[in-house]
This record gives sequence, structure tokens and C-alpha cells, in this order.
Amino acid sequence: MSGLNSVNGASIVRERLAKERPTLGICIGMQILFSHGTEHADSAPHTGVGIWDGTISQLDAPILPHMGWNTVESSSDSILFKGIEAESFYFVHSYAAKTAVGKTQAWSTHGERFLAAVEDGYISATQFHPEKSGAAGLALIKNWVGSL
Repeated sequence: MSGLNSVNGASIVRERLAKERPTLGICIGMQILFSHGTEHADSAPHTGVGIWDGTISQLDAPILPHMGWNTVESSSDSILFKGIEAESFYFVHSYAAKTAVGKTQAWSTHGERFLAAVEDGYISATQFHPEKSGAAGLALIKNWVGSL
């Protein structure tokens, strides 16, 4: 967040949303959209962009980081996951959101259940890396672009 704030990035994200400009956050790009995060926080959670209310916190899992392929449980009304509901996606993270936000959510599990993706009007985000997820990731990005 320090780096993003140093270039007025949080304001740019909020402005894009206010102007109804489609935005896709990937991995840390999803995490910064929340109001708070605990990664690298010395004593208290740091402030995020605040598009969604919630705190990004460390996964309760036996092995961190969560690195590898996982399935994602998506809603039947998902635009991002249309036609790729049973596919696996590539994750690399130790922190995640654990409460529902936005209009449509997708979930995965590593030690505990966490939010894997959100679709919320002009802003969508994935905790996983579609660009590293092969054909399924390409299909997800095509679905997002097709929704614009």
C-alpha cells in the first residue's frame, strides 16, 4: 500500500470505479481493494483502498505460502467462470479475504475456506493468477474481456 499510495494509486482505483471503468485486480491487486490488511503490519492492520469492507489476514494452513493449483467453487451466475466451473487455477499467497463481499463470489480452500474471486459491477478480482493458470486462466480473462 505504501508504494501504491506514493503514486496516488488508491485514488486512481476509486476514480476508475466512480467513472464505471472496468478493472480487474489479480492476487495482491485483489487484496488491496479491501479496507484493511495485516500483511507486514507491525501492530495494527494497514488501510487498503477500501472498495470492499473487510480485512485480509493470514491463512490458517499447515504450509504457507499456498502455492499451486486449486479448484474454485463459483456461483452459477458468475461471468468470470462461465464454461470453466470445474477447472483449477494457480495460487501463490499466504493472505486472503475470508468473508463475502461484492455481488458474486468464488471460493477455494487451503487450510481454511477463503475468497478466491469477486465480481462486483465494474470491478472484479481474483486471488489466483489467471495469467499463470493455462487454458482455464485464458478462458477467465476472455470471459472478463467479453463482459466489457
